[in-house]
Amino acid sequence: MLAALIGHEQFRDDYAGGGVLPDGPRHGPYWLRLITPDLYEPISHEKAVQVLREWMDPLWDVSTELEADLHREVFARLAAADGIYCLSELGDEAIHDWGRVHDYFHEFVLIDRSAERITLIVAADD
Repeated sequence: MLAALIGHEQFRDDYAGGGVLPDGPRHGPYWLRLITPDLYEPISHEKAVQVLREWMDPLWDVSTELEADLHREVFARLAAADGIYCLSELGDEAIHDWGRVHDYFHEFVLIDRSAERITLIVAADD
């Protein structure tokens, strides 16, 4: 499933405002060609929530509407997931030519077998 995700056109997004580029060579701050399934590590629900809450901390004074959206689209899906995988830090050699525009980049893949769904969650600072 991870290989299919990485190979999907929608994965070609640098998360810096330009959206998906069907032939793009970047994913987040990284060169796409350097991302492989073995770079995703299993992570507990609790640890994933902790990482996301720490990432959100500067924004925690969010509107009720945004908080409801985050609960529905992120935290409820995390709770329902059978498996959660986190993209490891790839290191300096994997960062693309302007990838340092991201100070923070966290990526999780959620597997929900009962819903037959795979969800990609990206928390970036652009």
